[in-house]
Amino acid sequence: MPIVSKDPLVVGRVIGDVLDPFENSIPIRVTYNSRDVCNGCEFKPSQVVHQPRVAIGGDDLRNLYTLVAVNPDAPSPSDPSLREYLHWLVTDIPATTGPSFGNEVVAYESPRPTSGIHRIVFVLFRQLGRERVYAPGWRQNFNTREFAELYNLGTPVAALYFNIQRENGSGGRRLYS
Repeated sequence: MPIVSKDPLVVGRVIGDVLDPFENSIPIRVTYNSRDVCNGCEFKPSQVVHQPRVAIGGDDLRNLYTLVAVNPDAPSPSDPSLREYLHWLVTDIPATTGPSFGNEVVAYESPRPTSGIHRIVFVLFRQLGRERVYAPGWRQNFNTREFAELYNLGTPVAALYFNIQRENGSGGRRLYS
């Protein structure tokens, strides 16, 4: 009998589609309008228009982190030909702070899915030190694994994701009686 994982990042296919297996080792809190993001929760596009508040744990301000937010389901979950769509990229974030203390390489762009249920994934990497990170030429077809390899970031130290679909719900799963 196969072992079934209860890790929400595995169940939600974040591990596999975006990331390789890793262990969360730094607390991260992502909040939109006083509502925390928890793995697999649902938000509406109108709730995520403005960039979220992000609090990064740790205990040493000398430790720096990179935050990446991507959509692995663009433009639609059934045909993710733009996987991964980059929504936000911030580097040099000191531990115990948030993105406003870091270097915003790619400005936050709110998710606006057109069809289906999309996952928005926040990934946190610990940097070896301050590093010059260049903005990619475009947001579509970003690859979190390749980015981490290019900048020698290693495995993630934290990740969270939420689900989102068009405000009116069209294009999502339908239940018929």
